[in-house]
Amino acid sequence: MSFLYRGPLVALSASVLAFLTPFSGMAQDITLTSPDKSFNATGEFISFENDIYLIRTSLGNMRVNASTVICEGDACPKLAPEVPVIEADVRFAGSDTVGDGLMPLLLAGYGASHNALVEEIPSADGSIALELIMDEGYGDPMGIFQVDSSSSSNAFPELLEKTAEFGMASRRIKREEARALAQDGAGSMIAPAQEHIVAIDSLVVIVNPANRVRAISMENLARIYRGDISNWSELGGADMPILAYSRSEESGTRATFDSLVFGSSEGGQATQIADSNTAMSAAISADPSAIGFVGYAFVHDAQPVSLISSCGIETAADAFSAKTEEYLMERRLYIYTRQDNTTEAGQQFLNYALSSSADGVIEKSGYISLSVERISQELARNRAQDIMDATSNVFEQNLMRDMLLEMYQWDRLSSTFRFASGSNSLERKSELDLDRLVEYLQTQPEGTKIAIVGFTDSDGVFSANRSLSEGRARQVLAEIQTRANGTLNHIAFESLGFGELAPAGCNTDGEGKRINRRVEVWIQ
Repeated sequence: MSFLYRGPLVALSASVLAFLTPFSGMAQDITLTSPDKSFNATGEFISFENDIYLIRTSLGNMRVNASTVICEGDACPKLAPEVPVIEADVRFAGSDTVGDGLMPLLLAGYGASHNALVEEIPSADGSIALELIMDEGYGDPMGIFQVDSSSSSNAFPELLEKTAEFGMASRRIKREEARALAQDGAGSMIAPAQEHIVAIDSLVVIVNPANRVRAISMENLARIYRGDISNWSELGGADMPILAYSRSEESGTRATFDSLVFGSSEGGQATQIADSNTAMSAAISADPSAIGFVGYAFVHDAQPVSLISSCGIETAADAFSAKTEEYLMERRLYIYTRQDNTTEAGQQFLNYALSSSADGVIEKSGYISLSVERISQELARNRAQDIMDATSNVFEQNLMRDMLLEMYQWDRLSSTFRFASGSNSLERKSELDLDRLVEYLQTQPEGTKIAIVGFTDSDGVFSANRSLSEGRARQVLAEIQTRANGTLNHIAFESLGFGELAPAGCNTDGEGKRINRRVEVWIQ
């Protein structure tokens, strides 16, 4: 045992003072003893800094290395346990929306699907680390999974350096990010084998529960964040200034918001920055003047606000609107992988996360799964009024009435398929949703009726659009039957087309037209 002895201290630094005991004016003795009892020293505790005890003894001030002794006495500092460096088998990095809100429960659900014991491992850097061991902890290890949550922008440098197997993002990968990875041998980052949609998330505009404003147009939302509207009274609320919250420029949630609200990444003039979804929700819940935006799972005690499109269609931030992609601020949550850096443990987890087995866990996390949902169209968000208000053409209004009479005989499924402009080619997500729909229909009883119903945007001639919508409906029906491979013979199918009659979005902009180029699934 060795220790250092030096003369009396004249002054203590601020960092040393920080370790002094909270007792003032009262000497506090401690005893330092080596494990083998060969060294023992008692003295007045002065400080603890850089793993060195400083005590005052009858011989003067004494410094003792903490690693060589055991401290006894009320004044002994509480030492944090040493946290081991984690050697993870699978590491996730990127968006806190995905990492904090979804991954912990998704990993727990994955473990439960294998009857595994899930143990949390202490982490010095604040990341989440879970070890999964099969057969309630008595079987083979499934691996150690570590989740580092920050922002979507951090996902792709980690993939580039191969320090993470999975990149989590609340936005789609940017072109420059994808090119950098492709040049590094990672493959095409937008290929179905590497770009994985794990859940849907509505970006929800929130206000304080005391705020009486319950709906805001997209135009006014942009004006708030540009500073053109600065008082709630301008929107029918109380006479008080608006405090607008945003996220940092690195945040994927911020990038999505700016793109949807401003049509670009120009951003706005937020007066406050929140460092996470949780922090923003808490701040707005505590301030009657505040407004902000969070992922669907993070609304918590705040008040969600409905959004009104430029043509007057109002949509609530509910799960069905997000699944049909008709909510104005819907987004997808992604996991990205390299083609050359996937472990067996990682692939097994990914298979689970993308399957219907994970749907319940995703919804428990507060997010929106890709599962099929059914609602009554008669009760569906004043849809009839929105449809009738879409045109003043008498001929079209008469056709709309006929369509509504037909529509109210059916419920609607959330499965909605979209096409490129003037095309019969399905979007990629629509192809993924086909398998989920077939799986759902296989569970329906004998005698179920399904109508595959096509719609278009308003570009072009009315008659041509109606023909196009009918053709798209027939195409989706053929795709369903091909994938079902004879397992849906107990269901009666028909296809219908109504052209541009029932817009779900505004035909005045590209995104609205994309929403309108769709095929719906109705069920009796």
